[in-house]
Amino acid sequence: MATIATGSPTTRSDGERHHRWSVARITGLAYLGLAACGLTGQLIRNELDAPDAAGTRANLVAHEGLARLGIAADLGSVLTQALVAVGFFVLFRHVHAVAAACVTAFGLVNAAMILVATVFSTTALDTALGGGAGSLDRTMLLSDLQHTAWLTGGLFFGLWLIPMGWLAVRSGSMPRVLGWTLVAGGVGYVLSTYAQALLPDTSWPADLLLVPATVAELWMIGYLLLKGIADAGDPVDEAR
Repeated sequence: MATIATGSPTTRSDGERHHRWSVARITGLAYLGLAACGLTGQLIRNELDAPDAAGTRANLVAHEGLARLGIAADLGSVLTQALVAVGFFVLFRHVHAVAAACVTAFGLVNAAMILVATVFSTTALDTALGGGAGSLDRTMLLSDLQHTAWLTGGLFFGLWLIPMGWLAVRSGSMPRVLGWTLVAGGVGYVLSTYAQALLPDTSWPADLLLVPATVAELWMIGYLLLKGIADAGDPVDEAR
């Protein structure tokens, strides 16, 4: 007996297109959440940081609520980073499965590094509030470990942008300029991590190297939210 096909190719194609648009927008929202949580956490860390152990502990004790808000923001970064990493795999696995898996793997490693940093910041706050002998030095040590985790984790945040950009170019569903900007941003982010490690007392090289990544990520967020991802072969506006 012949098998009767159900649903026309056009209907299936429309359904797949709608699914991809939905995933693109969910990924874009998660990416926007990652940017918001990351910025919030960074601003709070800058506010609480002090050049010495006594100042660091004093800030944590005096601004416990702000410190806990920073912890919540960092946990939000972990959650949204994981969601974005999985979202990009769903969007790009049909383009190149290995490259899409690399985006997801690098993104999940970065999420794990942020989680480690959050463990240190949470323990530093609890140690500062608990007081006791040696709490001053332990608080400073934990705070330093938190910053080191953020620094080293930046390596994987840069690495995940490189295959992401390559996939955007290869897919034909996004502007090629966006893809190459992501690649440049990823390389810049990796170099920025090394610049911070090798030149800890000079911040401008590391900051300058982050500019392409910032531009590329904001562009990607806007594109996912406003345009979604076109099917291969659909016209793509290179100006957007």
